[in-house]
Amino acid sequence: MEPINIVNSVITPLDRKNVDTDQIISKEFLKRIERTGFGQYLFYHWRFDAEGNEITDFVLNKLEFKDSKILVAQDNFGCGSSREHAPWAILDYGFNVVIAPSFADIFHNNCFKNGILPIKLTEAECDEILAKGLEKPYMVEVNLEAQTVTCEDGVVYHFSIDPYYKETLLNGWDEIALTFKYQEQIAAYEAKRIAY
Repeated sequence: MEPINIVNSVITPLDRKNVDTDQIISKEFLKRIERTGFGQYLFYHWRFDAEGNEITDFVLNKLEFKDSKILVAQDNFGCGSSREHAPWAILDYGFNVVIAPSFADIFHNNCFKNGILPIKLTEAECDEILAKGLEKPYMVEVNLEAQTVTCEDGVVYHFSIDPYYKETLLNGWDEIALTFKYQEQIAAYEAKRIAY
């Protein structure tokens, strides 16, 4: 995982509620065995018509959002099935941060485990950011260390995060990397066990 601390980006305003994991990454694209390559299928049925042509008015197809690293949505983001492919697709597409008023629990946890920072702001705060982002390209800075979202017009929002997840994201540690922190103790235990 790549460490996350400060992310500066135009937001991608996805003004939708109850975005489920099948909309994030549809079931027909789950046959890959790698964790990469799913970004091309992110929101596929919203991005493309039946013939595979871009739907021009869908937000991800607009040029001003092409390099965005911050996705902003409405309530209950990531609901539905527990497929881990959903955060894989989001990360592979290029988003490091997802901001919403609420997330489905399993999706929320999967984000942390895959190097995505899910930020919960209030519904009113998300509405404000979405409205500004829909009006024109809107820059924000996410600062994980300070736990702030600072908007280009000077508005600052504060968010909470579990200290454990904050440390893992700041350091780019997944659960395997955390295990390696205890490599010496594990080796000592194994040596003692073998001797016994």
